This record gives sequence, structure tokens and C-alpha cells, in this order.
Amino acid sequence: MKFYQRHPYHLVNPSPWPLLGAIGAFTLTSGGVMYFHSYQFGNMVLTAGLITVMYTMFVWWRDIVRESTFEGHHTVQVQYGLRYGVIFFITSEVMFFAAFFWGYFASSLAPNIEVGGIWPPTGIEVFSPWEVPLLNTMVLLLSGFTVTWAHHAILAGNRSQSIIGLTLTVILGGFFTALQGLEYAEAPFTIADGIYGSCFFMATGFHGLHVLIGTIFLLICLIRLFRDHFTTSHHFGFEAAAWYWHFVDVVWLFLFVSIYWWGGLSA
Repeated sequence: MKFYQRHPYHLVNPSPWPLLGAIGAFTLTSGGVMYFHSYQFGNMVLTAGLITVMYTMFVWWRDIVRESTFEGHHTVQVQYGLRYGVIFFITSEVMFFAAFFWGYFASSLAPNIEVGGIWPPTGIEVFSPWEVPLLNTMVLLLSGFTVTWAHHAILAGNRSQSIIGLTLTVILGGFFTALQGLEYAEAPFTIADGIYGSCFFMATGFHGLHVLIGTIFLLICLIRLFRDHFTTSHHFGFEAAAWYWHFVDVVWLFLFVSIYWWGGLSA
């Protein structure tokens, strides 16, 4: 007897990956705490949790790609739901970074006596915004152009142009990460250097993590482009990655203006 689905929604099959992901996340968190407190086997637990999480990500996303590309489960209605999901996710990420900016401005606009009553605090040698930070700004702005180029090429059915645009975006994302790593290696202060060090490394560090995640996201899309997974009307996997990348670009502009430029004016 053949089954006819009477609605456009995707009823997900039972999957072991949510449970495995939860176990991996718990192991990763527990291992991190053990490692930071120098417990025996803490590094082994941390590594096991990281491997479990990475494996879960791979197999879970593999299943989603299969459902979308080969099984046809991502109907127009399902894609609408996915769009709302990504919008809500990016909104939550905006709130995440808003907390860092709140902490930074709460400390910098009215510096208390513990930091010397000035900002940046006494003894902190800040970065010049016109060196690596400005270069990183140009890199991310250019990457926003190349990812938009790739998007329009997909919409136009131009596979070669979309591959070129997305390849350049992935390269620029990797270049940004390398520059930020160089900046951290040469930083004249650390995360332990008071409120300035904490705010700087938490805000820029989590942004750097988002750039790394976005670069991996786009790299997966590039692999899918090579395998002809995207069409002019069915490519939301790439659109989600592009939205995320533009969000990362905008956050960096706020970081550059507030922390690197405005935050170092009185230095």
C-alpha cells in the first residue's frame, strides 16, 4: 500500500544524533572544567568530548544534506520554517554580542577608581586601529562582496562564477583568522589584564570563533557546489551561510569602531 503525504511538512525520522550530541556536549564541558582545574585525565575527557561533538556534527549534517538534496523533504513550506529558524538564531547571536558590548561600554564610559578613572586603564597599551584591525576590516568587507557575488551567480545559474566567488570568500575568511591569530600572538596585554583585557579578548575572541565557524560553513557549501547540490530555486543551505557571514561582518564593524578606534582614542 502506497503512502500519500497530505501536507508539505517534513516528519523527521528517529535519529540517534541528538542524544549523541548531548552526551558529547556534556563530556566536552566536563572535560573543559577538569582541564582548567588540572584534574587527572581532564585533557583526555576534553578530547573525547570534542571528537564526539565533531563526529555528531558531521553525521547529523550529512543526514540533513541527504534529506534536502536527494530525498526531497525540504519543500517550500519546510524552507520557510528553516528561514525563520535561522533568523531567530541570528537574533539570539545579536543578543549574545550585545552582552559583550554592554560590558565594554559600561566600563569605558564611566571608568571607576579601580582602573584609574580613565579608559583604556593605566598600563594598557592598546592596538593601533590602522594596522591589522583595519586590514581585517577590509578583508571582511571584501568577503561580504564575494559571498554576495556567489549568491547572485547561483541565482543566475552560473556555476563557475559561484564557485569562484565562494572560493575567494573561504580564502578571505581563513586570511582573517590567520591575521587575528598573529594579532593575539603579539598582543601587549592578556585576558588577565583587568577589565580591558577581559572585554577585548572575550568580544574579539568570540567573533573570531564565529568567523571560523562561518568559514567552515561556507567551505561545506563550496563542496556542495562542486557536487551540484544547489539549484537556482533550491539553495537555502548557502543562503543561511551567507546570512551568517553578513552578520559576522556587521559585528566586526561594531567591534572595530567601538573597541579598536573609539576605545583607543585616549591612549
